[in-house]
Amino acid sequence: MIDSRVSEDGATIRRRRGCEACGERFSTLETIELKLPVIVKSDGRREAFDARKLRVGFDRALQKRPVSEEQVEAAVRAVVHRLRMTAERELPARRIGEFVMDELRKLDHVGYVRFASVYRSFEDVADFREELDRLERDLPGEGQLPLLAEGAAASKGARK
Repeated sequence: MIDSRVSEDGATIRRRRGCEACGERFSTLETIELKLPVIVKSDGRREAFDARKLRVGFDRALQKRPVSEEQVEAAVRAVVHRLRMTAERELPARRIGEFVMDELRKLDHVGYVRFASVYRSFEDVADFREELDRLERDLPGEGQLPLLAEGAAASKGARK
């Protein structure tokens, strides 16, 4: 072997080699093949992990929110990375939902609450209020959430 280089994302290795028989040089591109865990749904069904479904979940939660494509892609990669690092053969879908909520909480509070409302099957306004209270408690020093401040300002403006 003459030279090895890891790609920027760390997923591939390019190796420059030389044939011992003829002396000819060539390159190989090696990719890491890590199996992602099988997802166990709440009804017991098992299915292969699908990154497209993960992306759709992020896109729905962040629809019309000021979050860049790069930020969403980084969040998807972070969830996939966490899945790989579990070293589990099977993983409950609820655990993946928790990973997604962790990333959404960092990206956008409104997107987080949107996802949480579906993921946790909110029944009424009290469930939303409880989740918002929990989010506020987890974010010390940031004051009131923009969602609540915007909503209050909008409703005051609508009453005038």
